[in-house]
Amino acid sequence: MGLAGLGHAWTVAAPILGIPYAVGQIVLALSAVVFVLLLALYAAKLVRYPRAVATEFGDPVQISFFPTFSISLLLLAVAALPYSRGLAMVVWTIGAALQLVLALSIINLWITRNVDITHTSPAWFIPVVGNIVVPQAGVPLGFIELSWFFFAVGIVFWLILFTIVLYRIIFHDQLPARFLPTLFILLAPPALGFIAYRLLTTGGVETAALDGTARILIGMAFFLTLLLVSMAGSFRRVPFAISWWAYTFPSAAMAVAALEYHLAVGSDWTAAIAAVLLAAATLIILGVAWRTLRALFGGTLY
Repeated sequence: MGLAGLGHAWTVAAPILGIPYAVGQIVLALSAVVFVLLLALYAAKLVRYPRAVATEFGDPVQISFFPTFSISLLLLAVAALPYSRGLAMVVWTIGAALQLVLALSIINLWITRNVDITHTSPAWFIPVVGNIVVPQAGVPLGFIELSWFFFAVGIVFWLILFTIVLYRIIFHDQLPARFLPTLFILLAPPALGFIAYRLLTTGGVETAALDGTARILIGMAFFLTLLLVSMAGSFRRVPFAISWWAYTFPSAAMAVAALEYHLAVGSDWTAAIAAVLLAAATLIILGVAWRTLRALFGGTLY
């Protein structure tokens, strides 16, 4: 997800910053390779250790990460659009259907089981964020009403879960240190919501004027960015763990949202903000990838 988001960001930035279009496409191709590799590894786990996978799916914390499969497919559908509308259609259909099934399953679990408030975390946004990603390829493919359906589910549940998660963080035990990076997930819904809302209301006309709802979404995304920057000291003290990947996709989504915002506003200061956020997302993803490879080959990743 992080790599696909970064590839999309560099693709959007190409005509704005005058950089080669191929840069973003190479990153997107790399993200597709990584997705296939991870999918194959998890499929092998499912075959060899089905009970372990079943335990993960029944866990109130770990279950929220299963929609990363569907979100990745939806992002790859966006990447495939310029090359093959048919391939994009197939990948998007599988991704959207899987996203709906997972969202229903996870929300069903939340409703029908007793879930402790301390089990909640920003990771609970992942099943919601997936719904907001659907319009990114759904609108260009012509599925306008279906895209509105997923967008509505994502936005409404984002508002509900944002309240619950903020209540948990403020009034109950703080998040364990190694889970602090998941706070970056707070960025994803308003940033992706801005991107999806613009697609749904303008039909992809990037220079169309902003309306009030778009300004609320991007304003909230910018505020949360500032909030996370103000917490940089706390994040620096978190030892490296798999949870660091929570930094990646939200920062890439924020970079895309800032670039789209610049296209609509077209001022020097919006260009500067977009460039800074794109650079930050790139450095974050390169840094996390490097630390991951070091830990993998050093035998300390898990």
